[in-house]
Amino acid sequence: MTEEAIFQGCLKNQAEAQRELYNRYSPKMLAVCYRFAHNREDAEDMLQEGFIKVFSQIHTFQNKGAFEGWIRRIIVHTCINNLKKNKRFNESVDIAYANGIQIREESVPSIVQAKQVVECIRMLPVGYRTVLNLYAVEGYSHKEIGEMLDIEESTSRSQYTRAKQMLEDILIRKKILQKPKEKVEWLAAIR
Repeated sequence: MTEEAIFQGCLKNQAEAQRELYNRYSPKMLAVCYRFAHNREDAEDMLQEGFIKVFSQIHTFQNKGAFEGWIRRIIVHTCINNLKKNKRFNESVDIAYANGIQIREESVPSIVQAKQVVECIRMLPVGYRTVLNLYAVEGYSHKEIGEMLDIEESTSRSQYTRAKQMLEDILIRKKILQKPKEKVEWLAAIR
């Protein structure tokens, strides 16, 4: 079934087209949800809620840009709304700890699997993890993140900086980041 046929079928509320859309895009979108969620069950809940929105808003897709990108934006916004609704975004860390981490610009060796890095990202406090995901993975600007999360742009920037610092500390503690002088962009491993 072509993407256009799936889209047209979903516009007509055809169960087969909806099932095909879900089967085609849910694995990638679950990975998006998983980066924001506290656990797999939360990620699956976010995914289901996101696809309900996709199906109910499919008539708003204007064929400008990629269909997958449109779905991804809905899923990301669903994750953000879920975090805000459950007040999980407000979880924080001890500022003394965050300020005590040395800033490093080194990277993860290229042999490190993205899964290991994602698992380390999931260890970050929700606020840090959310900003890191939105900026480094999803490509939103700090201004857009501020608007989405109802925070100042400067808060987004500082959360991102602290998230990177804390993530590097976690990667070093877990011996994933072993050669601090390597010039491989470690955030590339999570994309």
